Formats: sequence, structure tokens, C-alpha cells
Amino acid sequence: MADTVEMVTESKQEGKQPRSVRVVLLALMIAMMLAMLDNMIVGTAMPTIVGELGGLEHLSWVVTGYTLATAASTPVWGKLGDMYGRKGAFLSSIVIFLIGSALSGMAQNMGELIGFRAVQGLGAGGLMVGVMAIIGDLIPPRERGKYTGMMAGVMALAMIGGPLVGGTITDNWGWRWSFYINLPLGVVALALVSAVLHLPKKRTRARIDYPGVLLLTVGITAIVLVTTWGGTEYAWTSARIMELIGIGVAALIGFVFWQTRAAEPVVPLHMFRSRNFTLMSVIGFITGFVMFGATLYLPLYQQSVQGASATNSGLLLLPMLGAMLVTSMVAGRVTADSGRYKIFPIAGGALMIAGLYLLSLMDTGTTRFTSGLYMAVLGLGMGCLMQITMLVAQNSVEMKDMGVASSSTTLFRTLGSSFGVAIMGALFNDRVKHVMAERAGALGKGVTEKSAQLDAKHLKMLPPAIRDAYQHAVSAGTHSAFLLGAGIAVIVLIAALFVKEVPLKSGAPKPSADGGEDAAPVAVVEAV
Repeated sequence: MADTVEMVTESKQEGKQPRSVRVVLLALMIAMMLAMLDNMIVGTAMPTIVGELGGLEHLSWVVTGYTLATAASTPVWGKLGDMYGRKGAFLSSIVIFLIGSALSGMAQNMGELIGFRAVQGLGAGGLMVGVMAIIGDLIPPRERGKYTGMMAGVMALAMIGGPLVGGTITDNWGWRWSFYINLPLGVVALALVSAVLHLPKKRTRARIDYPGVLLLTVGITAIVLVTTWGGTEYAWTSARIMELIGIGVAALIGFVFWQTRAAEPVVPLHMFRSRNFTLMSVIGFITGFVMFGATLYLPLYQQSVQGASATNSGLLLLPMLGAMLVTSMVAGRVTADSGRYKIFPIAGGALMIAGLYLLSLMDTGTTRFTSGLYMAVLGLGMGCLMQITMLVAQNSVEMKDMGVASSSTTLFRTLGSSFGVAIMGALFNDRVKHVMAERAGALGKGVTEKSAQLDAKHLKMLPPAIRDAYQHAVSAGTHSAFLLGAGIAVIVLIAALFVKEVPLKSGAPKPSADGGEDAAPVAVVEAV
């Protein structure tokens, strides 16, 4: 251990991390890419998959099954890492993800594909959590901000490159390679992590909180199904949706009650005594709500109103993603140099509100340049928030809770994205159908009877008058969706104002009496 401390100390004096840590960070970024890239690649391949396997009526479950498994397993992976060691948990999640990917590529019907995607989702739940928690172990909070730009870059690359890679793979190699492409990347990540990552081993006699896992899984599943089915498969006031809401609320209340009595709770409720951790959970939820809603409806607006192709609409997101990347890097560097961070959640909340409001002003005459500027403002706001929320959340808990803190923050962001897509989608669809009925009468209502979203191919087939009405309807829908987002984003600004700025530690922590906000994790890397 003395060699460990000496190595870390010397590396800090040199102003860089040990080579082994840099190699591990490369492996972590590959794993993060796997988790983020998968859905975007598969989304592009879905029309081809349905054409070969059939089962159009079950199409949504290919995504829903993956999302459910990811959300439900996320807190469990975090707890497993805290109890038994992060390296083993992280390697296990990669293996499960790769098994699910291989099986999905071999699926012979839609039922098999949905089941195998759920297996893939179980592994994916541990990928992001593992990346965040291991970085929390390796890098002191004061230095961690330097790596936020790297993570934001991976996120931007996945969002831009996903549709492009997915289309290229599907057209040239077939849809099955949309899943097989994960295998070589995953093997590289496995090999690097296995060979280079050495963390202190943990031994515990504590048992997994199975009742807590069950209650949390039921609650999360019900919530995700409500946000997925509400307004699409079933009316929001239907008996099925009401039943799911009742089940979800009952399960989550039971979960909270049980966590106060469990010997080794899945989500230790004492973490929420930290004001900063609670605020970061709220901010993460709203950020997920806004970000995924924006990335879903901006391309739709660009294709339907501005005439962009599916491929170009992904590239047209560059102003938002580029601004997010640059701001995240600047925020990380400033945080690392100064140890202070409160300004970024405040600025992020204000810029997010401004960006969403500006996007709500877009209409049929808005140019791509103007919409690009509006997207850049939103990107600046998200860049101030994306990684700072995780950094502050990790800095607000004890080292023993690092994994579950990372998983909880990730879970809140995931749930926020589910709510964002569902609520903004319901508002968008309702507005589009209403405006179409107003502008095009019964014919316009018939066009959007089954779906308020038409792809570019079908849009070109519409009569000019109907196409013009649809473009106005989409503009009205995006106006309502982004205006709602701007209103919701106000919560981020309010929450940010109450953040307690605790300077980030640059070395070993000085544990507080209660292990609260002043307790920061230590970077410990065993000599390789």
C-alpha cells in the first residue's frame, strides 16, 4: 500500500495520472460507448429487423424490454460493486451485455429478440454505473473534472455517430451486425480492465437485499410502462394505466419503508440526508427529461419542417452536441483548478431555460442557422450539468456508498428521460393532431390518426396542402413540447441555487463525524 500511495503522489506531482490509470480510462470510455451507442445503432436498423422477423405490433418492446432491464438493474449493480468490489461487478456487466448482444444477433423471431435485448439491458445497467464508480475510485474529486470532457465527447460521438454507423452496418453487413459490432469492442474493454485495473478487494458477509431489489424492480417497471404505454398503447385514463400507477406507487412506498429496516439496503436512504446529493438527483432527473426529449423531437422537426434527411438531421445536432462538449470540458477544467462548482449548475439551469424557450419559438420559416444557434444555447446549458451532477453527487457521500450513489444518480437521469419522452411526446402528438384537424379537416385528421409522426418518405407522398398543414402542425407540436421543457427546467435553476458549495478534495479526505458532505472519496490505485 505504501507503494500505491507513493505512485499516486508522484503522479500528482507530475501533473498526470499513472499510465495504468490512463489505460483503464480508455477501457472505461469504450464500455461507456457500448452503453450509449447501442440503442442509436439498433434504432436505425429496426425497419430492416421488422422486415425480416415480422412482429411489427411488438416493435416497441425491443426498446422497452432493454430500457426496463437497464433501469431495474442499475441500482443493483451499484450495490454489488460497493459490497463485493467494482472490478468484478463491472466485468460481469460487460460479459452479460456481450452475451445479450450475441444472442440478439442470432434471434430468429421478434419474441427471441425482445428476450435477448432484456438480457443485454441487464448488462447495460452495470456499464454506466461501473464507469462512474470506478472513476470515482481512481480519480480524486478535485481532479475528476478534467475527465468530464472525455465523457461528454463519448456522449456526443454516440449521438452523432450512432445513426450513421447503424445505417452503414445495416446496409452493408445486415442488421445482425448492429449487435455483433459490440463484441470486438467489448472484448477489448474486458482485456484492458482485466489486465490493468487493480482496486482493493472487498470482503463482506452482507447479503443482497432481495426484497428491496424486488420492490424496486416492480416500481421501476410500472413507472417505465406507464411512460411507455400512456397515450399510445392505452389512454392515460384507462384502467390498465391506472393499475400500473397504483402498482408502481405501492411498490415504491413499500421499497422506501423496507429500506429503513434492511440490513444492507439497495439504496441507503441516509444518502438523501445530504442536501447536495438530493439536489443533484433532482437536477439529474430534469436534465434527462429535457435532453432526451430534445434529441428526439429536434430531428423530427428538422426532417418534417426543414426538409433534412434522416442522416443530415443527426449531423444538424452538432451545434447542440458541440456546445455541450466544449462547455463540459471548460467546466471540468475550471472545477479541477479551483475546486469550486456551484456556478455551473446555476449557469446550466439558466442556459437550459433560455435554450428551450428559444427552440419553442421555431416555426415553418425558421432557418437551419437560427435553429442551430438555439440548439447551441441549450447545449451550453446541458454541458454545465451533464457531468457536474455526478461529480457533486459522488463528493457528497462516503467512499463505501460510491457505487450506489453513482447508480442512483444514473437511475434518476434514466427515469427522467422516460418521463421526458413520454410527456413531451404526448403533448407533441396531441398538438399535431389538433392542428392537422384544424388546417386540413377530416383528411388531416385521417393522416395522423395512427401516428403524429411521419417519416420523410411518406411526407413527400402527401398532397402539397396536407404537407403544408403537417409542417405547421409539427411546428406547433415542437413549440408546446419545448415550452413545457423550459418550464420544467426552472426546477433545475431553483435547485442549483440551494447547492452547498463544499470545496472538492484534492487528496485524502478528512472524514466528517457523520460522513456527510465533507467526506470525499480517496483515489487509490494499486501498483500494477
